[in-house]
Amino acid sequence: MERQSGFKIMKRLIKELKPLIPFMILTIFMGVLGFLAAISITTFGAIAIGTIIDSNGIDAISLATPVLNYKMINITFTTSISIMIICAILRGPLRYIEQLSGHYIAFKILAILRDKVFTALRKLAPAKLENKEKGNLVSIITSDIELLEVFYAHTIAPIVIAIITNSIITIMLWNIHMYYGVIALMFFIIVGFVIPYTTSKFAKQSGVEYRSSFGDANSYMLDSLRGLKEILIYKNGNERLNKIHNKSINLNEKQKTIKNHEGIVRAITDFTIMMSILIFLVVGSNLIYNGEITLSILIISIVIIASSFGPVVALSNLSNNLIFTLASAERLFNILDENPEVEENLGDCNLNSLDIMYENVSFKYDNRKEILKNVNIDIKKGDKISIVGESGIGKSTFAKLLMRFFDINKGKITLGNVNLKELPTNTLRKNQVLMSQETFLFNESIEDNIKIASINATHEEVVNAAKKAAIHDFIISLSKGYETIVGELGGNLSSGEKQRIGLARAFLSKAEIMILDEPTSNLDTLNEGEILNAINHNVKEKTIVLITHRKSTETITDKIFKLENKRLHKL
Repeated sequence: MERQSGFKIMKRLIKELKPLIPFMILTIFMGVLGFLAAISITTFGAIAIGTIIDSNGIDAISLATPVLNYKMINITFTTSISIMIICAILRGPLRYIEQLSGHYIAFKILAILRDKVFTALRKLAPAKLENKEKGNLVSIITSDIELLEVFYAHTIAPIVIAIITNSIITIMLWNIHMYYGVIALMFFIIVGFVIPYTTSKFAKQSGVEYRSSFGDANSYMLDSLRGLKEILIYKNGNERLNKIHNKSINLNEKQKTIKNHEGIVRAITDFTIMMSILIFLVVGSNLIYNGEITLSILIISIVIIASSFGPVVALSNLSNNLIFTLASAERLFNILDENPEVEENLGDCNLNSLDIMYENVSFKYDNRKEILKNVNIDIKKGDKISIVGESGIGKSTFAKLLMRFFDINKGKITLGNVNLKELPTNTLRKNQVLMSQETFLFNESIEDNIKIASINATHEEVVNAAKKAAIHDFIISLSKGYETIVGELGGNLSSGEKQRIGLARAFLSKAEIMILDEPTSNLDTLNEGEILNAINHNVKEKTIVLITHRKSTETITDKIFKLENKRLHKL
């Protein structure tokens, strides 16, 4: 996917702020007041010293602000100290409100973005997610989105705060002397914009590579944990450990590059600030020599410039965090921008019939040879058919097309005389249920796992479905019955038990079309017999499309079709 520029990514991130603009205004307002309060503490400290240096008080300087005008107001030592105390007291609450409001915005936006990502992933599934590393997706959903908190809580508001605050300081210094105003503006721009913008270009690629390596390491670790049993059985632990170690070293090296960049940026920033103070001193000395300012004014000017870099230094320090943030945002937007394989149709409708028809259907996956060619079949409501054929010939693809996980390249598939491409997705899912050779179980209770098929089902309906699937007696034999936690990936249950829970789901769904994709291929003869018997006795009126390579499984169907040479033939 084409790389996006940093400004384009930031523009997209800012657009998400629209519903929270009032809170952002509050954050900026409090931030500006907070920094002015902090600058005022040191500034009025310098003014207090100035009152001691100038026996008649400070009256030779004019600051064009509503707070101070030295030509009009003679500020005493006591007044300066009083203002310092007030500013010191206000600094804490102002900073607290700024941070509270900023983080409220950040975490509210993160919740919105998570919702958008999950919505996008649901639309991309299953076709576009089959070949994506799950660990990488987890990294995007969790850590990448979390890193965006830096942008919303510590980037947008600080940029505006820096512009407003340092503009006020520039005006104040300009009113002390034009030279000071020009010098201050120049150094504020260098520290707040030139340094972070210039240096970020050198580390942008490192940030992208780091986030990519982080996701890759997550995927490898997730695979290793899931396959821990196999690793132990085949004594593959040292090899996996070495690869994890190498991935960690690679991750550290990429982070080291970014940290080195951070150190260089801070060193350049600190050097620039010191140069600004030195230039203020040299220029001020010359102005004193020419009689344009007094010593006390020079001290105050240097204190103001030295204490006013806080907002722009915050921007300079952001450049390194933004490397991670923008890289994470780019990965996030790549998910949001990816086009789904199949566009869902909204709404719902009632079908007059549930007859299925394939008319000259041809299909191939991207960059692969054609799998199905001119396939024709008419499946009436209540038919029970088997699709047989060699492994990899396209039997599962036949089922995926029926469920519209992919759109066909040529021909037409209809359900109730309605083209699947035009049928509301909700209607299609309501009338179909898929049971595959591996039933995925969530790390929740048995009842919750069965209720995936109908989230509002009653306990009695769950029990009835379990009885149909011949799993009820096993469940009640457990100490916690239906409340038993199945473990991660259903690790506390056998393959047969998991498959029967999957069958209970199918019965609970009440869908009239059951698509069975090798439902007993991983089971022994006893478990296979129990599942086939449960299906045979509980789906008399339902349509069954069975994908199988076992002769014994075919016994529950009335018609057998063989997929061979990309075409379907009735046996």
